[in-house]
Amino acid sequence: MKVSLLGYGKMGKEIEKILKERGHEVILRIDENNPYELTPSNLAKSNVAIDFSIPQAAFQNIMMCFEADVPIVSGTTGWLDKFDEVTETCKSKNKSFFYASNYSLGVNLFFALNEWLARVMNKFPAYNVNIEEVHHNQKKDAPSGTAISLANDIINQLDRKNNWKLTSEVQEDVIGIKAGREGQVPGIHTVTYDSDEDFIQITHSAKSRKGFALGAVLAAEFLQDKKGVYSMKDLLKL
Repeated sequence: MKVSLLGYGKMGKEIEKILKERGHEVILRIDENNPYELTPSNLAKSNVAIDFSIPQAAFQNIMMCFEADVPIVSGTTGWLDKFDEVTETCKSKNKSFFYASNYSLGVNLFFALNEWLARVMNKFPAYNVNIEEVHHNQKKDAPSGTAISLANDIINQLDRKNNWKLTSEVQEDVIGIKAGREGQVPGIHTVTYDSDEDFIQITHSAKSRKGFALGAVLAAEFLQDKKGVYSMKDLLKL
């Protein structure tokens, strides 16, 4: 594949390493130093684009890929207020879009475990649920997209919760998400069910960025010759 990297920070560079290991070619690298090179004509030279940019740029990047008729894999979080618009545009114009809040295989297995646990805990209202996430101090958005995905999956299964909020306070109908930023932590997510007598906790802790980068490359390979909207559930057949 010929690949355009939209966002060439630490994740972009890690993705490039894996692309080269798997025999692919990066033909366009976009970061804050060369935004003028991001044009439909330049994008059109690639087979797929992978976006790990910033929340303020993600929506425009995706729409430009649609304009250039280039499949787009998005790993940027913090822009999901426009997610429905992106998916509707993708479907109506027969384009190709893959989104995940987290591309790690382990995290997506964690998502499945989180959903299962929430279904079980729906029967036990004595337990309140909260989420804590910790990331490196360069991460732009809070809470993380992964924490939001975990919260939304719980809300879909747990009758007593109808929203999430960035807070450490305990609230009856809201899932509190606590976000920490420190050092070079790749990502730690913990879901806790707490009662007066005990607590139940599940945690995923990333050792490096490599797992996220590999997942993004696998998504790009998966998206070839496909139209529509896809996620890690489609890739992993969960």
